[in-house]
Amino acid sequence: MKDLHILPKVRDSWSYLYAEHCVVEQDDFAIALFDKNGKTPVPCASLSLLMLGPGTSITHAAIRALTDNGCLVAWTGEAGVRFYAQGLGETRSSANLLRQAALHNDAEQRLHMVRQMYAMRFPDPLDPTLTLKQIRGKEGIRIRETYARWSRETGVKWDGRAYKQSDWRHATPINRALSAANSCLYGVVHAAIIAAGYSPALGFIHTGKMLSFVYDVADLYKAEITIPAAFRCTAAGEQKLESRVRHICRDQIREQKILPRIVEDLDKLFAGGAAATERETELFDRFDAQPGELWDANEGNVAGGINYADEEEL
Repeated sequence: MKDLHILPKVRDSWSYLYAEHCVVEQDDFAIALFDKNGKTPVPCASLSLLMLGPGTSITHAAIRALTDNGCLVAWTGEAGVRFYAQGLGETRSSANLLRQAALHNDAEQRLHMVRQMYAMRFPDPLDPTLTLKQIRGKEGIRIRETYARWSRETGVKWDGRAYKQSDWRHATPINRALSAANSCLYGVVHAAIIAAGYSPALGFIHTGKMLSFVYDVADLYKAEITIPAAFRCTAAGEQKLESRVRHICRDQIREQKILPRIVEDLDKLFAGGAAATERETELFDRFDAQPGELWDANEGNVAGGINYADEEEL
């Protein structure tokens, strides 16, 4: 496929599909999952993220079909809780990434981004005189009250957020449910960030992890998606808890249109983003493997893919 611009935009896509203990193969121009129950076709052109859990294998042809259709592939642990590796998203422009890096590396701009991201979590504007420490305190109160409210509404006992990845099965049911729910949200947010051309590692609030920006963005939606889903599923019993949490998260992400909201929120955060120029778009449409331009401080960007020994006087 030469023109990825004709693919469905990430804001219009399905959210994600988690698969385990199956074989993923190409099926016509899409993919199919094969397991003990038979074949399940997947129209990957409208899928944002395929999460491959334990016991999965995937063919080269299936990976190619997913990549051609702009679907991010992530290799994860059980219930999607651990993240091992990722494939390539559908954007090839670095414009948004460069803007993100510029804002990240400017202390004043980064602080502005941090305050924006916190402000998006509250119904009323934040007092501009609040320090960052005070804002973090307000956010802590908001989350603590959210946990307490859902504990009261569902009857699920809440003693605080605590679990160890190395000792997953000994965590309390509500903590396992929250981890599974958050992992699903992280995967969808990760796919949206990659598809929009940003880096999952360059966080503004979080820092030091390869998914820092994923955690930044996911925190905007936990109070309305993952926390309610985890408490409701836990209240219904422990049988197949993680599986039920994944399904209710998937439904909530679709019903509440979280994917388009993520893209819109990223646009707001980056003041509309740094859109590709007409020239970049033209080059992308014509040459899928175009190497891009070369940076030049004096002349501005110059064309790549040229041997300048033939162009310049040495």
